[in-house]
Amino acid sequence: MKKFLVIGCFLAASAADANEAQIRKALEPKLGGAKIEGVQPAPVQGLWEVRVRTERGMRILYTDPAAAYVIDGSIHELRTNRDLTEERLRRLNAIKFESLPFDMAVKVQRGSGKRVLAMFSDPYCPACRQFERTLAQLDDITIYVFMYPVIRPENAHHSRAVWCSPDRAKAWLELAAAPKPKVPDASADCANPLDKLLEAGQKLGVNSTPTLFFANGERVAGGLRPDDLRELLERTAAARR
Repeated sequence: MKKFLVIGCFLAASAADANEAQIRKALEPKLGGAKIEGVQPAPVQGLWEVRVRTERGMRILYTDPAAAYVIDGSIHELRTNRDLTEERLRRLNAIKFESLPFDMAVKVQRGSGKRVLAMFSDPYCPACRQFERTLAQLDDITIYVFMYPVIRPENAHHSRAVWCSPDRAKAWLELAAAPKPKVPDASADCANPLDKLLEAGQKLGVNSTPTLFFANGERVAGGLRPDDLRELLERTAAARR
């Protein structure tokens, strides 16, 4: 019996290797120079997950075993209402949270601050301003804001003035979260980290705002609804305990 089990496992492994080789051979020439980093069975039977490294981070495609068709999209599990592709990308694009340049962040704390979030944000990004309203609904949170003025770079000096303000957290919230942006009164000429933050964001592949990093290093591009944000904060914090 054990002999048959070993043979069965060997045949399954051989078939998987053959599929991976065929998928790589068929797809990689079509990817414009991007490289396939891995191939494995997808959550849906009969589909294969293809992981591709791009300048913007990891990307996931799905294909059949013969690589005759490609699906560029997300797999949603209806039973749990989960976006399985998005969850997978969060893990694949995760970083070491401790590696973020916290000395260049504006720190906003509410309550105990026990839940932690880092965010690359532009004060003139509509999605960022909307997300600030979501953040305002949460207590016991520490938000490390990396000012990333890429939407309206001509106003980058407003972010520099935030850094030069006596109370950076207050200045940031008045600029980025108030119904109408209030530009800080402080000069924008003090030593500030804006140029270094732009470089750091580019190295991390931050290409949209807001981009969020959670305590376990998972990344989310774009804002979240309050309930989804609370769930992620709790889950990612628990993963680090």
